[in-house]
Amino acid sequence: MRSSYPLIAAALIAAGLAGPAVARHQDPADVLADALKGRVAGKPVDCIDLPRTGGSQIIDGTAIVYNVGSTLYVNRPNGADSLRSDDVLVTKTFGSQLCRMDSVRLFDSASRMQRGFVSLNEFVPYKRAS
Repeated sequence: MRSSYPLIAAALIAAGLAGPAVARHQDPADVLADALKGRVAGKPVDCIDLPRTGGSQIIDGTAIVYNVGSTLYVNRPNGADSLRSDDVLVTKTFGSQLCRMDSVRLFDSASRMQRGFVSLNEFVPYKRAS
């Protein structure tokens, strides 16, 4: 009986050399810098208008970026080190604004189990440079 180990090893080596490039984990600081490229920070605000929010982006272990019209608002919440880009954010508000000191529960997108929470800080607006 012939051993197939040399063939398997050769196939693995060839696959490693000829295979597609492996996606690399991007540094969160670079992800945030890319999101804010061409924008200038403004004076921090305590609240943003939730109905005007067009979505959010989680920057791993760093921040939540809220898209409100043409302005991006960056919030670096207490507990930001627990943020993961695949989290689902659940916020209970008492009005139409998302404000400093509101808490945001973090749910694992795969298991749908709550895995923690963060407490929001000030929102720093970033507008396109004129």
